[in-house]
Amino acid sequence: MSLERLVSKYVDSAKQVLESIEVVETPMTVEAAGVEKVVGYARDYLSDAEYYREKEKLDVSLTSVAYCEGLLDALRLIGAVKFEWPGPKNDAR
Repeated sequence: MSLERLVSKYVDSAKQVLESIEVVETPMTVEAAGVEKVVGYARDYLSDAEYYREKEKLDVSLTSVAYCEGLLDALRLIGAVKFEWPGPKNDAR
């Protein structure tokens, strides 16, 4: 699958979700075990990104690291973790 097609696939999926997403009113409780589970998924995506980079499948590597960053950003936005992105990327976030 070409990089262009891969990007289109993910963009289309995200658009569909955002068109139908439902925000539910509920008090949010974030348990440490749930946060650790999501951090584990982020670690797995990072591992995948490194693996695919080594195999020179850069499109898959980029997608994997983007998932990793997305999970970490989501956890930070809901206040479940604290961290700062290193270096110049910090300005863009």
